[in-house]
Amino acid sequence: MKARVVTIALLAMGVGAASRLVAQAPPTDPKALYEDNCRKCHGVRGTPPKTMKEKFPKIATFDNEFVAKHSADSIVKVLTKGKNEDMKSFKDKLSPDQMMEVAKYVRELGSKSHP
Repeated sequence: MKARVVTIALLAMGVGAASRLVAQAPPTDPKALYEDNCRKCHGVRGTPPKTMKEKFPKIATFDNEFVAKHSADSIVKVLTKGKNEDMKSFKDKLSPDQMMEVAKYVRELGSKSHP
């Protein structure tokens, strides 16, 4: 009986610890990741705001042309390494899985029509 109580207590502690880990896990929603990390420079729909275009003339617009030239893997590479001095690396901010989710989301944005 005593061993059973200890087992139940250990299981309850494990469930509590697991739920805390889930609550602390970084977001994996691609849109949320994009909005938290990319939107400021690349815009809500993948079109950089005028101020960003003026500051960084070579900033990418996520449109059909961009999607045709960039695979998800190539976008992850840019997120990992950065690009020139204009775009910093996100390797310390996003996990490889999160970067892939962002890359897929960027490609989705690019496949939608832009004004």
